[in-house]
Parts: sequence; C-alpha cells; structure tokens
Amino acid sequence: MRDTISPIDGSVYRSTKEHGLKDIENTISKAHKVFPAWAALSIKERAKYVTLFVEAIVADKADIAKEITWQMGRPLGQSPGEIQGFQDRANYMIGISEDALASYTPEDQSPGKRAVERVPLGIIGVMSPWNYPFLTSVNAIVPALMAGNVVILKHSFQTPLVAERYAQAALQAGLPKGVFQILHLNHKNTAQLIADPKLGGVCFTGSVKGGIAVQQALTNSFISCGLELGGKDPAYVRADANLEHSIENLVDGSFFNSGQSCCGIERIYVHENVYGKFVDGFVSLAKKYRLGNPLEQETNLGPMVKTEAADFVRTQIAQAIKKGAKSLIDEALFPSSKKGTPYLSPHVLVDVDHGMEVMTEESFGPVIGIMKVKNDNEAIQLMNDSKYGLTASVWTADMDNAQSLGRSIEAGTIFMNRCDYLDPALAWTGYKNSGRGVTLSKFGYEHLTKVKSFHFREIK
Repeated sequence: MRDTISPIDGSVYRSTKEHGLKDIENTISKAHKVFPAWAALSIKERAKYVTLFVEAIVADKADIAKEITWQMGRPLGQSPGEIQGFQDRANYMIGISEDALASYTPEDQSPGKRAVERVPLGIIGVMSPWNYPFLTSVNAIVPALMAGNVVILKHSFQTPLVAERYAQAALQAGLPKGVFQILHLNHKNTAQLIADPKLGGVCFTGSVKGGIAVQQALTNSFISCGLELGGKDPAYVRADANLEHSIENLVDGSFFNSGQSCCGIERIYVHENVYGKFVDGFVSLAKKYRLGNPLEQETNLGPMVKTEAADFVRTQIAQAIKKGAKSLIDEALFPSSKKGTPYLSPHVLVDVDHGMEVMTEESFGPVIGIMKVKNDNEAIQLMNDSKYGLTASVWTADMDNAQSLGRSIEAGTIFMNRCDYLDPALAWTGYKNSGRGVTLSKFGYEHLTKVKSFHFREIK
C-alpha cells in the first residue's frame, strides 16, 4: 500500500494498493485484445464514447475539486478551474479530430490511387504528475483515444483519486473493456510497463530526471515518446509595458498553485526605466496573498505538496541571499509560513544573477527573482541562458517587436502580455531540457499516430 499524505495537515488522506508485474501483464493483454476493434470504429463513433467519458468526470466537479485540494493542497477556490479547463481542452480536441486525422490525397491520382492515412500507434502509456492532475493527463488521454489508440494511465501516488475518477468515468461512459485502464505503479514497475514490446507510445509529464528514466526504459525500443518536462520560464517587461497589467498577471503567474507549475513564471527581467515601479508594485501585491488552510475560501496560497519541496525552495532562497540577493518580503507577514511544514510564504528576490540557482534551476515554488536589464538584447541573452525552454513572455505595447523578439527566444511558446496558459488550438511543446514532442492542437495528433501510405496501380 502507498499512502497519500495531505499537505493540508499531514494526515493520510488515501491508501492505495500498488499494482505488480502480473497486473501489468493482464492490463496490457486486455488493451492489446481490444485495440483492433476500437481502432476500427469511425472517428464519430469514438467521439460519442469519449464525450460521455468527459461528461462523466465533469458531472462530479464539486467533489473532485475537494479531492484535488486534499491531495495536493491547491486552494479550494481555485481547484474547480482545473475541471473547467479539462473540459475545454477535451472538447476542443474532440472537435478537431476529424480534420486533424483526415487522410491526404495527392492531386494527381493517375495511374491508380495514392493516399496517406493517419493510423493509431496502439497502446499508449500515459504518466501524469500531481500538480495539475487533470490538465496534464487530458492533453494525452483524450486525443489518444480519439485517434484510435487505447490508453493505460499511471498517475502520481500523490493524486491517485484522479486515476480512479478516470476509471469510473470510463465505466459510466460504456467504453469497451480494456480501452482505458489505470495502474498504480512504483518507479521500477513503471519502467517495466514502458519497456513492454506491446506498447505503441508513451506520454510522460514530469521532471527532467523522470524523463531521462523514461528514455532509459525505452533503450531497446523505437516507439513514440512524448516528454513534457521542467521549466524555468522567463518574463521580460519592456519599458513600454502596461505596468498595472504586467504586475497583476506576473504575480499570479509566479504564485498561482504555490508556484508549482511547469509553465509558471520563475524569473523576471525588467527594463531599467520601469524597474523600480515594477518591483514596488509586484511586492505590494504579493504581500496581499493569504497563505493558509486551502479549504478556507479566503486562502489564495496553499501549502506546497510536501515539506521536502518547500525545504528545497527555502534552500534556494538561502543560497541566493548568501550570494548577495535581497529578499523584499518579510516572512513574518505570513504566520502560517513555518519551517518543517509545506507552508511557505511568497518570496521576491532582487540583486540576483545567474550565478544563483534560484535563477537557473527549476524552483517549482513560490519564489521569484527579478533582474534589471538595459535593453532587449540583454533581456534575450538572459532569457536564453537556461537549459530549459517551455514558455517565455514579453510584456509590451509593441506587438511587432514582441514577434521579432519571440523568434529569438528559445522556448516552445511565446506569450505577449499573458503567461502560464495553454491554448488547446496551439501546439504545446518544449525546447532543450523542457522536453520533446507535441500535445494539443492538430499537431498533437501527429504524435499520437503514424502515417501509412497507399500506392495502388490499376491494371486494365
């Protein structure tokens, strides 16, 4: 059994039975048997099933929101937004499936017939994390099913009830037995699942270390592997930026979900002409956060997922201060913030540089470093001085300039005047150590299918 320890009060919220090698074997066998029949269905027929699947989850959104909060600590007032986002992404990917999966036919068909079709990969193993347990998993699960694949979901032991909710919804929607299954696995057995020769693809969301482990498990395989990994996402506030808008959105982008977002803001570069005003406004707004019990409606900053995670961020902050950084928020303003607990106040650091880990290594917590820059070139150089490249944002009144700067920024998504957001119509992908592959949009379907060419010659 594996215990899920709630970060709210340290209690055991759920004990989950681990699945073993025999369970993996049986699960893969069921998936392998049902795959041909599921793949043979039309896209419209699959859409009926998957739509019911999604609706079954959304119907319990109030209870699910409470479960999310208890399992990983996000404030209860914010958890329902994840279920709405889940529904929006799922419905979008269902809606574009026919166009995205349409076959390609060259104009010249003489002599005979030529076409290229998209066909499913087979069994897709989906490995999802706890921080956005539905939003990370839906990116792979729904399009995988719509493309004709069958899915085995392995979710984090921090959020096992999310996997159980998916399994329950599959039953309610009447999905054929074996089309969607879950497994609760430790790291060793997860590697066994990934390495099984019957798997057709893997979609993993998690740490860089976890992504490397997935690659190692696939050493003897050439199957499709999508990896959404870490981030150290930067923002650049230009001199012409709307400061009020920039401050409001960047504070939210830094501290929402206690900073536990792969695409959250982790470092900010501000033009010297507006640096002072920006920092003052940022700190003033950050001080208004309410850290505490996430079950209370007035709380907008909950605990981090584990004490160890909070201690990691505390260590980054201490190292930065030792090297000359200055903290602008007194932790005494947040009585709930205590060492030895997962409750950590928001932190704003200035006088930082790239010799400090807080500006180069993923923090995944409520801390932000802000640096002054002289011009666009310096900002771009610093933004690209990272081993990560998931998203980046430019805050400016000049869209043409933002477009030009964006082409020089090494990241999969470039935002202007917004951050920490996924548009399902756009490809979600990472550069460098932030991963490989694509989810969402029509391009996401390309990574959950393979192409098959038909070249027929008619003999008369």
